[in-house]
Amino acid sequence: MQAPPTAAELVARARDGADPLAAFRAEFLIPPHDGGEQVYLCGNSLGLQPRATRQALLDELDDWRTLAVEAHFRGKHPWMPYHEFVRGHLAELVGAQPAEVVAMNSLTANLHLMMVSFYRPTAQRHAILIEKNAFPSDRYAVESQIRFHGHDPSDALIELHGDDANGAISDAALERALEQHGDRIALVLLPGVQYLSGQVLDLKRSADLARRKGCVVGFDLAHAVGNVPVNLHDSGADFAVWCSYKYLNSGPGAVAGCFVHERHARTDRPRFAGWWGHDQSTRFKMGPDFHATPGADGWQLSNPPILALAPLRISLEIFHRAGITRLREKSIALTGYFADLIQSTLAGVIEIATPRDPARRGCQLSLRVKGPREAGRGLFEHLTANGIIVDWREPDIIRAAPTPLYNRFADCTRFVYAVKAWAGR
Repeated sequence: MQAPPTAAELVARARDGADPLAAFRAEFLIPPHDGGEQVYLCGNSLGLQPRATRQALLDELDDWRTLAVEAHFRGKHPWMPYHEFVRGHLAELVGAQPAEVVAMNSLTANLHLMMVSFYRPTAQRHAILIEKNAFPSDRYAVESQIRFHGHDPSDALIELHGDDANGAISDAALERALEQHGDRIALVLLPGVQYLSGQVLDLKRSADLARRKGCVVGFDLAHAVGNVPVNLHDSGADFAVWCSYKYLNSGPGAVAGCFVHERHARTDRPRFAGWWGHDQSTRFKMGPDFHATPGADGWQLSNPPILALAPLRISLEIFHRAGITRLREKSIALTGYFADLIQSTLAGVIEIATPRDPARRGCQLSLRVKGPREAGRGLFEHLTANGIIVDWREPDIIRAAPTPLYNRFADCTRFVYAVKAWAGR
């Protein structure tokens, strides 16, 4: 006989039943486990596949098969302007003007392209400010740019240390760093959501503080786009970059995104140029001189990667229908429920390293098992074996992200019961 549902399960069922976004779950393919479905809490690392993605890719393959080069003009979604098919919804999602965004390349490639234009060190200003626990790829990119310009990272790389609980970064910490080093900082590069702790940073506040000191401002939004509203245009940032395989559900290695504020639309800053960034009105005259397309398009190098853009087009259509405001409302409720359940049920087993204030966190909760690292790793392996998919980040963090497009309140209760079973083993 099946055990009756617990009080927590009844609460989760009621909240799932009242969820206005519940129907979006059916638009995604939930991986199977043991005759049922996984509890997939890993959208912060790789988002699930929308059901419509397969057909979108097949449509492009069919156009290639039947039209070949003519598909650039006569395809179901003509390839020549394909990147424009994602522009409107992408701008809507990140709070930008359409000309300020472009889907291209990968995140770190875009970061390098942006630093070519926006990191212009001088003898007086040659430093870059990043967070101490920046994602390694960002740190590698920044260090290599500093060396490329003939400077030493030991002097020109300034680390912003967190000062709140569990290493979160306060506005006061950023203010102190800028007050101390601002006169020699050329670029401030910060995350939208910190990958390890899950902390959400106030982009506008950060950009305002940095620009008052005369610094250029860029953001890595790998863990922010599709997770929280970012309102890039109003933030005042000079540029931003992000990937699309996490919350944007566009597949492994998906085409990334880039934002360049409209005040730089016709900049004379140097850039690495390619023919797809050339003014489209004269691009096919094949002239020897480069004239950039105004806006973010002017940083493109090559023609659009159609098979990479098709999944992004599908995902952005879903986000357009759901709306980032409604998704954020559900995320606050869902992640808040998850945090409360952990704190009330597993306080002796797990601590939450992510800020408690809903305004300072997105979907992700970073969890630390109370005990040695081996205990945390053991719990991670137990969860995986039981079809509860999270991820592990050294030295001792389990990241669990209930995403509002396809996760349910019931997923949170299943996670908690699995941890209880492990703790009581």
